[in-house]
Amino acid sequence: MKRIGTCLLLAAMLVSGIGATAAGKPTSSLGYYHTSGNRIVDTQGKPASFNGVNWFGLETDNFAPHGLWTRSMDSMLDQLAKEGYNLLRIPYTNEMLLPGKKPTGIDYAKNPDLKGLTPLRLLDKLVQKAGKRGMKIILDRHRPTASGQAERWYTQSVPEKTWIKDWTMLAKRYLANDTVIGADLHNEPHGSVCWGCGDSASDWRLAAERAGNAILAVNPDWLIVVEGVDANVKGQSGSYWWGGNLKGVRKYPVRLKVPNRLVYSPHDYGPGVSSQPWFADQKFPANLSGVWDANWGYVHKEQIAPILLGEFGGRNVDSASKEGKWQNALVDYIGRNDLYWTYWSLNPNSGDTGGLLLDDWQTWNKPKQKMLARVMKPVNGGAKSAAPKPAAGLATPKPTAGSTAPKPTTGSTAPASGGTDFAGGLVVQYKTSSSAAEDNMIYATFNITNTGKTDVPLSEMKLRYYFTKDGSEELKFWCDWAQVGTDTVGGTFAPIEPARTGADGYLEIRFAATAGSISAGAQSGDIQVRIAKSDWSDFNKTDDYSFDGTKTSFNDWNKVTLYRKGKLIWGIEP
Repeated sequence: MKRIGTCLLLAAMLVSGIGATAAGKPTSSLGYYHTSGNRIVDTQGKPASFNGVNWFGLETDNFAPHGLWTRSMDSMLDQLAKEGYNLLRIPYTNEMLLPGKKPTGIDYAKNPDLKGLTPLRLLDKLVQKAGKRGMKIILDRHRPTASGQAERWYTQSVPEKTWIKDWTMLAKRYLANDTVIGADLHNEPHGSVCWGCGDSASDWRLAAERAGNAILAVNPDWLIVVEGVDANVKGQSGSYWWGGNLKGVRKYPVRLKVPNRLVYSPHDYGPGVSSQPWFADQKFPANLSGVWDANWGYVHKEQIAPILLGEFGGRNVDSASKEGKWQNALVDYIGRNDLYWTYWSLNPNSGDTGGLLLDDWQTWNKPKQKMLARVMKPVNGGAKSAAPKPAAGLATPKPTAGSTAPKPTTGSTAPASGGTDFAGGLVVQYKTSSSAAEDNMIYATFNITNTGKTDVPLSEMKLRYYFTKDGSEELKFWCDWAQVGTDTVGGTFAPIEPARTGADGYLEIRFAATAGSISAGAQSGDIQVRIAKSDWSDFNKTDDYSFDGTKTSFNDWNKVTLYRKGKLIWGIEP
């Protein structure tokens, strides 16, 4: 947006935190996306279904998503999920990444788990909570500093090398965390920038290539989202909205070294933001489709690349006002062409457009939602209104006092190298999406491969992950995603008494009958789980038996054990 309304500022609270990086080699996951023609698809080639919205604030001098002065982050995400949104475009500023920057405008009584976090750790928390609800995130470098937007991708205080360095840091940080799926490189290039002119200091197309390729070099799974300019397109005349002019794409496309990662993202607004000649045309609003086709719609229609309409919105959605006619016409254009979109915005304090929330930050804007319902899609996970719960019959009780893990059975362990126990024919692979030594979550993803010759029902199997509790608080378990279905996966905790090296307890994962079987030669697919304490205090994972922060892509791992009908068939118990 060109302008953002005045936000409510609460008293600043000094906070600090340590980021959670994800080191290791780039990897692919079922939760990432790539492009095919003008479509965004998952790793199996299935078309993506997104209902998107912008939630701003991290790019302002609050360095926090707005509204947290009134509500909890959880309640806002729950409301978004309930309304069917599963894609968040999250604006940020490079300034929030500087040492000593602290979030403000947060009611910590409503958000106790955010207290003491830096802006970057606050973003981590948003990523965690969104992922728990089946949502995806595209990060948007909205401003170099919180003071305002910039024409070019660099300024004197934030040179290009800093812009790229910060992007690659974020790409590494969220490597193997498939909640974050893409990078919107720079918000609304305009003014002195050009497209296709060949000047490295002003050609936005060339800058997008430099940044996009740097990001993909460290995280090849991300989508690279490139906005347009407003004018100065080589071989073209006229001007359009900031970031909305993509006329140069046909002759001067962005070239990335990793194929099928490029998404173009125009912004488009109505007369409530600024008067434009096409709003005064006698054929308005019938002329609008031609305007959109010429400036950015052709990219989709000619199957050059997908179009993600990154920002559009307005206060009026009626059929009488010019803004209402414009906005309804654009929603119909999105529907006819099956375009991707992220609406501006959730926030009611967007001065030009208002938001999906009304000024009380609680009430949903029903007229806007009714309009957007015409292009809303059924989504998996994004329509949940709360954190995933264990399936019926697979509850997560407190550890039972005095219960212990079974002792190793002589001759039943797998080889120390982690090789297959051929008697069972099953292999457990493991990876983590957070390599941080200390974190308030334990993240683990498993995959069970059937190397045998017969199908094996998952309900006959149990997985155990061993760790140290680092306290006496109650433990919580979530299955965030499973190819066999999250509702078929349950978890319980049990202590190990006396404690062993690297473990005073374990998480046992088990499967309902509806999980089905792993066919001979096949695999279970990803089983993504998380562990947290009831008070959200940190775990020290360095001494945990089953944890290995270097494993950010799947490896056979014999420090996770697998049992079939109670018999240990894979791994070595501590």
